[in-house]
Amino acid sequence: MKIKILEEKIRKIEERNKKVELDKQWEISYTRRFLLAMFTYLTIGFYLQAIKVPQPWLNSIVPTAAFMLSTLTLPFFKKLWLGGRH
Repeated sequence: MKIKILEEKIRKIEERNKKVELDKQWEISYTRRFLLAMFTYLTIGFYLQAIKVPQPWLNSIVPTAAFMLSTLTLPFFKKLWLGGRH
């Protein structure tokens, strides 16, 4: 009986580990990065267009690039932060 319970717990842990690994792969994927950039650019572009900023689509490039730079450098700073915690 105890062996069955342990086997079930191990199976659940292995399933969770697979899910965590897939989540990690998504976090560093180029697809996710591209979608983030595209949605950020479109959101800023439509907003600047709505408030009648001249050349809203050209002016959307800088904030999009800044946002992407900030999100792409987070793993580096996370590593530094985690290193200081130990």
